Amino acid sequence: MSFIFVFGFFAIAAYLLQAILGFQQIKHFNNIYQSLRKKGKVAIGRRKGKFKAGTLILFAVTDKGQILDARKMQGVTVLAKFHSMPQYIGEDIHYLDKYNSLVRKENKLLQQAMENAREVFLRVEVGNYQEEKPMSPVGIAVNQLQLWKNQIKLKWRRSV
Repeated sequence: MSFIFVFGFFAIAAYLLQAILGFQQIKHFNNIYQSLRKKGKVAIGRRKGKFKAGTLILFAVTDKGQILDARKMQGVTVLAKFHSMPQYIGEDIHYLDKYNSLVRKENKLLQQAMENAREVFLRVEVGNYQEEKPMSPVGIAVNQLQLWKNQIKLKWRRSV
């Protein structure tokens, strides 16, 4: 068998394995989210990682902001799972900022995810939260083309 066929087989097998494990991770997230949702509102904080570990934190919270349950998932691969954080149970989410002694003990990525969860919870509580939708690659390209077009028009007008 040639090298190309062997390489292609392993590439397809790796892709399928990643898809299966990714599906399992999403299923695990949904199970944890549903169990926390039964306890109360769920505040979700995230810190995306491209080359570092991504971090996701879920807080089951009462209407007044008391944390009933806390879970974190941190890792680079699809093998990352949620872990319980019992030290945050009973805390008030309003006070989980970078000055809190419990938060300061955590790593930087987890601190940023907690700050995100707190910020989103506070914005929802006030009533002015709107999900920020990132632009698609096509939208970014269209905006860039319009910018170039306007720059060319401006230079043309100046030269005339």
